[in-house]
Amino acid sequence: MKNISSLFRFDDALIPNLLAWSYVLFSYVLGFAAIMTETVWMNVAGVILLAHSMVIAAYFIHECAHDSLFKKSGHNHIFGEILLWITGASYSDYEAIRHKHVRHHMDRADIVSFDFRERLLKYPKTLKTIQVLEYFYVPALEIMMHALVIVLPFVKASRKHLRSRIITVLILRIAFFTVLASISLKVLVLYPIAYMIFLTVMRFMDVHQHTYDLYETLDQKRGDEVKQYDRAFETRNTFSNVLSLKYPWLNLLVLNFSYHNVHHDQQMQPWYRLPKLHKKLYGEDETQVLLFSNLLKSYHKYRMQRVINCDATDTDVHKGKDFIGVDGVSFLTAH
Repeated sequence: MKNISSLFRFDDALIPNLLAWSYVLFSYVLGFAAIMTETVWMNVAGVILLAHSMVIAAYFIHECAHDSLFKKSGHNHIFGEILLWITGASYSDYEAIRHKHVRHHMDRADIVSFDFRERLLKYPKTLKTIQVLEYFYVPALEIMMHALVIVLPFVKASRKHLRSRIITVLILRIAFFTVLASISLKVLVLYPIAYMIFLTVMRFMDVHQHTYDLYETLDQKRGDEVKQYDRAFETRNTFSNVLSLKYPWLNLLVLNFSYHNVHHDQQMQPWYRLPKLHKKLYGEDETQVLLFSNLLKSYHKYRMQRVINCDATDTDVHKGKDFIGVDGVSFLTAH
């Protein structure tokens, strides 16, 4: 145990991480087993377990991207690559994901390789289809963004080095689901449902955490356009969408990703320390805290409008009331 513990960046990391990883592995395996049974309630439980295992795995990728899990970057890289397979995002390159997220923190902006909003406006039928699906709570825009991870390397010359990876991953995942489908065809219906729940949770946590400007500079070096944004700007335009301040343990459902201000203040701090740090840094000051109940209403009310929305910086969000939010900013889609 001592040798294993020495791999972690922090001395107190072993137990909380082993517990969380055990949960991810247990819920992922058990979730697949449950969705292939004949019992309906087991199918429902399996969908929930699968979705949640992917949520926690995704937030561990976020930990790896900050090198806050292991001491060595190489170990964070390897573990991040493994988790990409669990989240179904293995078409992406881990280093590309890490680079995009690091730029998000460095530039204090949403950094992308292209703005899908401008493109969608040129295709009104496609936009309408996405909005109709979003009306019925199908995370169509997120599905499109993840699909583009597969498509873009065959369109953009700057990403052609990912083509062999994508072909390999496609072959392996098709083979994996072919084997599972030979056991039970339910997996072809229930896994996509679990995946859409996973995307919905990830998207819900993302849409209200910032009112940042967007720049199509991901494929370029950091430029002067973002030097105007200082630490004070970052604090004003970053929000903590905690599931509950009264019951902090509820935020473990998203691996404490909801404590977003303290994460931006101290990026290297591990997930399990964030609740206490939030309390220590901000005390009773809830200026940057968005109420969960308000965000649920906003998420529902603006689910179609949000597809092409981009909030202006320093928007007065009134603790989440009438806060439209922004879609398509997942750290899992590196474009």
